Amino acid sequence: MSCSLVEFCRLQELKTVRDFLFQSQKTEPVEEKNKPDNELTWDTSDWESAWDNGDSKEEESASPTSVEEETGGQSNPWLQDCVVSLSPCSDLLVVARDQRAVFLSAKWRTDDGGREEMTLAVSWSGILSTEEGECVSSVICIPLASQKRSSTGRPDWTCVVVGFTSGYVRFYTENGVLLLAQLLHEDPVLRLKCRTYEIPRHPGVTEQHEELSILYPAALVTIDGFSLFQSLRACRNQVARAAAAGSDVVPPPPLAYKKWGLQEMDTIVDHSSVGIMTLCVFDQMKNASILGGFHASVKGSPPAMSQYVTVGAGPYTGFYYAVEGSSQPLLSHVALAVASKLTSALFSAASGWLGWNKNKNEEEAPQKQKPKVEPSTPLGIRFGLPDSRRHGESICLSPCNTLAGVTDDFGRVTLLDLARGITIRMWKGYRDAQLGWLQVKEERGDREFSPSASLPRRHALFLIIYAPRRGILEVWAMQRGPRVGAFTVGKHCRLLYAGYRLMGVNSVTSQGWQLHTQQVCLLDPTTGALRTVNIPFHLALSDKKSERAKDMHLVKRITTLLKSGDIDPGKGHQNTLENEAKSALLDIKHPAIKKQALESLLSNKNTPVSCLTNIMCALNDTLKEQAADEVDASLLQLCSSQLKLLQLYTDMQQLQFAADTEASSENDSLEGLEEELSRVGPVLQRYSQLTSKPSVCFAQDSPDLPLPVQAFLSQMECTEDGEVKVIRKSETEWNQLGNFIFWGCLCGRSPLHKVCGRLQQAGISPQQLLSLLLGVWLQREKEVLQKPAETVRHLHTLLVTLSNMTGAVEESWDPQSISPWWQQVRCTCIQSHNAAAALLAALVAHRATKASITSRADSKFQSEWEAVSLELEQWVVCVRQLEDVLVLQTLMLVPSPQGTAGGAAAQCSLKALLEGGTGGIADSVSKWVFRQNMVPERLKEILHKKENDDSEGKQELRGRSEEKEENQNNTDQTELLVAVCQRFPHSLSPDLVFAHCCWEYVVQWNKDSEEGRYLSWAVEHLKLVSSPHIQLGISTMMWSTFIVKRFSAAAFLMEKVGKAPKDRLCRRDVGMGDKAMTSFLGCCVQLLQILMEVDSAMDEVPAPELSVEEVWSGADGPASIAELALDQRGVHYPLVQHHCLLATILHAAMNFSVKVKPLSLFDSKGKNAFFRDLTTIQLMPSGDMDPGLVLLRQEFLLRVLTGWVQAIDDLSSSASASSSAPLPSTGPKADWWPSLCLELGSLLQVNPDILQRHLVCELYNQGLDLRAEEMMLEVEDKDVLGSQLLVLTGQRLSYSLLHSQSQTQASMELLARLPPTLCTWLKAMDPSELRCPLVPLPQTSRLVSRLIEILPENHAQYSLALHLLEAVEVLTTED
Repeated sequence: MSCSLVEFCRLQELKTVRDFLFQSQKTEPVEEKNKPDNELTWDTSDWESAWDNGDSKEEESASPTSVEEETGGQSNPWLQDCVVSLSPCSDLLVVARDQRAVFLSAKWRTDDGGREEMTLAVSWSGILSTEEGECVSSVICIPLASQKRSSTGRPDWTCVVVGFTSGYVRFYTENGVLLLAQLLHEDPVLRLKCRTYEIPRHPGVTEQHEELSILYPAALVTIDGFSLFQSLRACRNQVARAAAAGSDVVPPPPLAYKKWGLQEMDTIVDHSSVGIMTLCVFDQMKNASILGGFHASVKGSPPAMSQYVTVGAGPYTGFYYAVEGSSQPLLSHVALAVASKLTSALFSAASGWLGWNKNKNEEEAPQKQKPKVEPSTPLGIRFGLPDSRRHGESICLSPCNTLAGVTDDFGRVTLLDLARGITIRMWKGYRDAQLGWLQVKEERGDREFSPSASLPRRHALFLIIYAPRRGILEVWAMQRGPRVGAFTVGKHCRLLYAGYRLMGVNSVTSQGWQLHTQQVCLLDPTTGALRTVNIPFHLALSDKKSERAKDMHLVKRITTLLKSGDIDPGKGHQNTLENEAKSALLDIKHPAIKKQALESLLSNKNTPVSCLTNIMCALNDTLKEQAADEVDASLLQLCSSQLKLLQLYTDMQQLQFAADTEASSENDSLEGLEEELSRVGPVLQRYSQLTSKPSVCFAQDSPDLPLPVQAFLSQMECTEDGEVKVIRKSETEWNQLGNFIFWGCLCGRSPLHKVCGRLQQAGISPQQLLSLLLGVWLQREKEVLQKPAETVRHLHTLLVTLSNMTGAVEESWDPQSISPWWQQVRCTCIQSHNAAAALLAALVAHRATKASITSRADSKFQSEWEAVSLELEQWVVCVRQLEDVLVLQTLMLVPSPQGTAGGAAAQCSLKALLEGGTGGIADSVSKWVFRQNMVPERLKEILHKKENDDSEGKQELRGRSEEKEENQNNTDQTELLVAVCQRFPHSLSPDLVFAHCCWEYVVQWNKDSEEGRYLSWAVEHLKLVSSPHIQLGISTMMWSTFIVKRFSAAAFLMEKVGKAPKDRLCRRDVGMGDKAMTSFLGCCVQLLQILMEVDSAMDEVPAPELSVEEVWSGADGPASIAELALDQRGVHYPLVQHHCLLATILHAAMNFSVKVKPLSLFDSKGKNAFFRDLTTIQLMPSGDMDPGLVLLRQEFLLRVLTGWVQAIDDLSSSASASSSAPLPSTGPKADWWPSLCLELGSLLQVNPDILQRHLVCELYNQGLDLRAEEMMLEVEDKDVLGSQLLVLTGQRLSYSLLHSQSQTQASMELLARLPPTLCTWLKAMDPSELRCPLVPLPQTSRLVSRLIEILPENHAQYSLALHLLEAVEVLTTED
């Protein structure tokens, strides 16, 4: 309701702007420069400002933020040395100094609180001057309106107009691109000002044309807005086209303008173009007689004139009038400029043809000449305000064009009436003042109560004065109004007032537009904040005697009192606050303002309740004393209701710690409840241990803090019937209120019946009290579990007391139907995540319901029969379900091992499990298994209730305490999981648990595919499912949902690369690294093998029937994984085998880095069948395959076998030569690779004997003779193998006799004794083909003897083998 300064934008990178603009000063030695200043001068701003005006207390208080910021390095008033201009749309700020300029554009960013805020960040910086020695002297940002029909008033773009000391005026885009430059006069540009279209408020107002005016020391240039707008648009389009085409920009034609030579004024420093005005007949006759004397003639109609007001000296203010139509726009220079451009262009072209441009300087000389400047049309001064000693500094025109503010060197601000040409007001003590205007529309609310409501909305005018010497911003009402606002701001700010809006707008295009423009902005360079002034319209109507103004002053006084209470909340201050606030509140006359003051008082967090009660009582008494027709009904209602609530708060506060003297009569009726408690006691204790781990919370969030009265009042509301209604806002506030009312009762500190009686008396509904009670009970579960027996007893008493209140349980309730009261308790327990507290509340409510029904039955029948009720049945089911949930939640709370994925323990509620469907429980357990990082085999042991201590041997390296702790943790896991499985025999049958674990792991793998372990464990869990029907369904779902897309990507990538792809390519195409992809392909092979196995086994086993526990039969939600699996269709076995073949090929290629194009190993039918739905029947390849394809397949398998032999060589070389080391079960060294290759060979129509022979030769080649002998037994064509091995033996002997570095004399002699044929044969051998040529002689001897056995005697090389045997035996004996 009063003036305010609102920050709407903030500047980023202010230091960068300053450093860029003041680069030339960086190099100067700052210390030496500043030292004499510090010694010889001192800061006089404080005493100067006190001297200027010492009577305003508001002004003397300095802003602490600005002082702090100023000491931070930007204390020097650097912004005062710069030329600054802000677009009226606040989306572009230009700061310039000398030749440099920085453009800052608007950007939106999200602050820490998540709110969107506007900032201005540097979008362009550079040097603007092109002429030598010229500097920027004036800048203006003109937003240009969009021409699109869909525009709503936002600018299309903003043009930056810059005036230079050379006389040039240049036009730039927001990105610093030069559009247009023109020399209009050869003196420095003093000021640039703009006038844009404004919608006339009254029919008689002359419609003003848009105009850009440029002031020189003795001339004024005006450019018509419409032609400027069209030229700038054309220039921008032409520059954009040239940039897109990469061509040079065609220079635009010069602008048309008027130039007036302002005469009869000594110096001019600023001006305002008021616009076109038409005199009334009287003024016309008066002017004619003054100018022309007694005999002057008067024209019939008064002429239209453009009015210009200048400030400076001799006279101090000058008024000029240019009669429209007297001087045409100077167009002659346009023709001359165009002609000169054509001449120079022709001349330069001709000189190029004739070879004249020998010297480059000669070519540039004519371009450096300044263009011709037209002379100005003389314009004589009509009149002025003469004051020989006073020099004007600036003039600021009001938005309505009738007033102007002028500053001068005497520290005065003068208000001019432009129509009459007189001074109507003057302020003193404003040296270096900066001015701005603010026009405020009347609020619609005020208009409704105004006597002239049918007339158009009124406008109020305010003058904004910023006095930098005093660091104060003032708001004055026009024309003779008071100061309505004052703000203490920094001393180095800049007041930015544009005085115009969008250019290019007219009466047609502006229909329906909402022009988003700021009229006045204050830029603070210390903080970078841009703030605007908000002024309520009613301040223009206020004077010293106005009741409304007085009321607003009293509101402000109360606000100041409350703020001082925030700083000094002492006892003495509270008394002062109470007395002053009471008197101020009673003095306010206007009911709406009194209500506003009352609400601010009630919402202040530091006002004590006693103070509020006293003030409200005084106000209530005063209102009741007044006549009924004078009192505002809503104010009286507010006052009485708040007083009632304050009394309730005080009573509840007093009852918090009142001793409970009531006799507890319910102990005897709690026997059944104690039995229930002892039954669930062990689980509660275990749950309590797991939940009682220390956690961090902030002190202000503690539930033990007292509830402030303001929070209490904000949640309470009095209805017209006099009842109190609780407003539910956030869950936290609701629990705080419940805590305040009921926690004392639950702890036994407060008298239960008195508290309930007071609440019933206040008129709060029992249903809301029940909700508050259950809220605090469930929220403070940890404290409840510390003393369960005591708190349960108090809860029982409270529940019974609340249920006996009127309006709780209906009198007409039939026990055979469900009571809404007890249903509310059940719903709250069902929705709660605090399982233990919910179970205890359910047990208590069950007990209370049973007692209530029994008492009702006794009163009706007086018999010994036990009453059977639907309500009790509901409670039995609910209690059993909550017990199950408690055991499950206890399991969920078991902490996971450090460093495992999965995050915090999942919170499960009864409602969530019921809505989770039949698989909700198994799903929760599977998530827990994932968090625990439990190995599938371990889970299998627990589910089959077997204890296995095999893992002890693996943990010997750990300390004893650590081992003991881990064993304890494992035992807890086992016991709790077994307990949960016993409570859910159907929902957690082993098959369902394994199925859900499989799905959970594959989902987690899909989130992080680098973790290949997740997918392999998913497959392991799948193998543990005993039902082939479920296995088949989950396998097909896994394949189609998660696997096939990545699998096809891997196949296509390998086909494209032609080998095992590198890590980067795998990540790009498949979304995982090369190692993860190898693991993934291995899992694909296993998954497809499972599919083939279960497809064969399905016919032998019937489909399982899924069932749930009777208590949980009400679960209603999505189908479980097992149900979905059973709904899946069967697969087409040949298609699965076809995919398995491809997966095996890919896996082998990745393991052994084999070059292969996997899809090229299949014909067109085979390729087309890949990556289809496995349940569909596809056309598969059949019959004999093309020999070329078979050859490719054979080469691939041979390379795989070679790769395997090279891989296992590391193991064999580390082991002893006599015994072969055991091979691992996974990876490239696994022992099953040879058999897999042979199996693949039979499927791919490759002769398996070729593969066997190749494997034997490779093993001998690698020096693995023992493994080779084992494999040799399976070879069928021994003749070919013998020939191959004979060559290999020859290579070994050749190496040892001829190529070895350590040739002995004996070996040389032996070589001489060998038969010539053998010797020649050995010399022809190439031992370099052997990967392991240094083989012990006994092994070679054994190989030769094996050769003799293999080769038949009629073999062509049998004799050669015999010679070899002799040679080896001789060598062996000599060694």
